[in-house]
Amino acid sequence: MPADLTPDPAFEPHEPADRSPADGVDQAPPAPSTAPSIAPSTASSAAGRVGAGQSRKPGVSGTFDNPSKSLKQTWKPTHARKKEVLTALGIFQRATADHLWRMLRPGDRHDRCTRDTLNALKGEGKVRVETRLESGHQLWVLTERGRKEAKQLLPKSVRMSVLRKLQYDDGGEPVDGDGYDEHAAAVTSTAAVLTGAGYGTPLSWQTEIAHRLPYGYTQYADLTMRAPDAGVPAMLLEVDRVNEPVDDLTAKLRRYNDWFELLAPKADKDREKAARRQGAAVHDFRLWSRIYPATGREGYVPVAFVFTGKTAAQRESRMRRLEQSARRYFAGTRYPWAGFTAVDYHQAVPVVVTELERITADPAGAAGPVWRRLGREEWQTLSEALDNPDGERLYRREEEQSRRRQAEREAAEREAQRPVCARCGTKFTDERWQSVIQYSWSPGDDLCGTCRQEDIDRAQAERVARRQAEEAAEREAAEAEAKKSRGLFGRRR
Repeated sequence: MPADLTPDPAFEPHEPADRSPADGVDQAPPAPSTAPSIAPSTASSAAGRVGAGQSRKPGVSGTFDNPSKSLKQTWKPTHARKKEVLTALGIFQRATADHLWRMLRPGDRHDRCTRDTLNALKGEGKVRVETRLESGHQLWVLTERGRKEAKQLLPKSVRMSVLRKLQYDDGGEPVDGDGYDEHAAAVTSTAAVLTGAGYGTPLSWQTEIAHRLPYGYTQYADLTMRAPDAGVPAMLLEVDRVNEPVDDLTAKLRRYNDWFELLAPKADKDREKAARRQGAAVHDFRLWSRIYPATGREGYVPVAFVFTGKTAAQRESRMRRLEQSARRYFAGTRYPWAGFTAVDYHQAVPVVVTELERITADPAGAAGPVWRRLGREEWQTLSEALDNPDGERLYRREEEQSRRRQAEREAAEREAQRPVCARCGTKFTDERWQSVIQYSWSPGDDLCGTCRQEDIDRAQAERVARRQAEEAAEREAAEAEAKKSRGLFGRRR
């Protein structure tokens, strides 16, 4: 298997049916965002956070994209907050203050502190406002200086986003950038709300990671998340604004499934084939286990579809249609033994779905019961949705129950064959039965141990009595002979 099948952030051509890399957060899509609902400024949460979002008033300085009503309190950005913002923009390239607030400081009551940090970095020449979205939010990006600093802050294993260069008009004046579309906003919002719910940190995310397939296609993931502390060592996320055909979403799952089945370099094909019947053992031969950490559950790395936009009914319809068309990839297979209801998920793709609107409306956000595992009806937390209560754990219980039932059947069959004493009607003990089986048939073998022992004792007693009688008779005869001899000897004298 060639080594270039591993995930690679480098962009490659896509087939027309799929979204090209230009639709991702690291490219320049053709149109600015026109949907303010994608990243609402007001957060719905039990903590009572309130948004500070307001449209900029004419004549007011553009220092903040949504300044609070009171500017009396002055807050100074810390070095730690500046580093957070730089690393987040280094990964996601473009974000609003609302995105960064939800992602970096979900405990803050509003995004004022985040906006102050952005403006402080702007004064240092490390970030700039690329454009103002129709929602009223300013879109922030790194400058060349800021990108250099962010690159030093990010680990080498984390992919750095592409620099958004400043554009100029014919007169040499800087102009607002474009190309930030609704899909890019939804991708960043998804990462923000999940991070704010405790699923990792900004460093847990990477965008547009490539999964190369041997037939010349590369499947890009909108987001990859690694949050082992939250029980999700790895997850691939696809964000859909209900504008792609369901067949395209199914094709993505097919390609992910194909990639998960790729052999690792130098893996033994015959041993991999044999390991397919051994549950999780097969993954040791697969490429994906060299790239992503073990999931801690059956199956491949889970894939999540985050839907947003259109109406709730349309999103629900889309999830149902995806569930029907992609069942072969996530449903698993029944264990072949009679009486087993457990499902073998070891070579299936766990697929969960959610809605960005559902997440933002739930008091617990992404940590709440806002996920649904395809193949199930109930909405669960992400950990519950990824769990497999009907998988290997159930299989082990059913296997133990099957062994117990088999042992009971065999015991019942053996009991039915147990001999009965021809004299007293008592069933043979195991020891008596085994002794009859081991030796050739002899008289008394149809008797139980007790009756057989009684016969043996009786026969023994009879032999003893006969021997004693014989010995007594012999003694009497000897005595008689002795008397006779004495009588004869007396007469001779």
